[in-house]
Amino acid sequence: MKLDFYKYQGTGNDFVMIDNRSKSFPKENTNIIPKLCDRHFGIGADGVILIENDTGFDFKMIYFNADGSQTFCGNGGRCAVAFAKELKIINSKTNFSAFDGAHFATIEKDIISLKMKDVDEILVHENSIFANTGTQHHVELVDDLDNFPVFKKGKKIRYSYDDPGSNVNFVQQISPSTFRVRTYEKGVEDETLACGTGVTAVAIAMHKTKKTDHNLISLPVEGGNLEVSFTEKNGVYKNVFLKGSALLVFKGNTSI
Repeated sequence: MKLDFYKYQGTGNDFVMIDNRSKSFPKENTNIIPKLCDRHFGIGADGVILIENDTGFDFKMIYFNADGSQTFCGNGGRCAVAFAKELKIINSKTNFSAFDGAHFATIEKDIISLKMKDVDEILVHENSIFANTGTQHHVELVDDLDNFPVFKKGKKIRYSYDDPGSNVNFVQQISPSTFRVRTYEKGVEDETLACGTGVTAVAIAMHKTKKTDHNLISLPVEGGNLEVSFTEKNGVYKNVFLKGSALLVFKGNTSI
């Protein structure tokens, strides 16, 4: 079967994008996903995103990690919005559905601002914070992020959580409103250049633990810069927006 695809990236988080409104892609065969994501023998990506029709929404986003597991992805969501505009499904704003529910987003040139889910349960431990911002995230402050063993430590922590495990974010504070982040992602099983749900968890965790009193947080990642804004009342975080670039890299076709 010939497959037309687009390749997008959001601050280095890269995705194979497929227009599946015709429902021709065999998504039940998840063995296809790792093959498409393989960086040596496939297209190469952190995940695969399908765009489908959905009654009541502009479109439905279906996200697969590189291992074939399903979840929500913040940078993937931003890239899905850019892709939907490329397909002329939407223009400057959208409401779409995803694994964790409904999302709203706006588009200004190549900058996508994506509304994330409300977060009302943040678990603060002695040396870490845990929150679900669309998927599971462990957040931990470190002193020297450049030399920190992200892969080794991240993999260990990722499997210390009950199934399906947790993404792991290591954080270094740069200024009162700036936090640099490196992330080990479950499903990819490696460090990625960015993680949208991860930086969202970091911004909320740093506010929750009073490392910052700002509600607009700058988050440099290995692949660029992201911003997270929110409102907070009585420990509940609402109007959470993830903002950053989403760009088309190339498009092509392959056989599956």
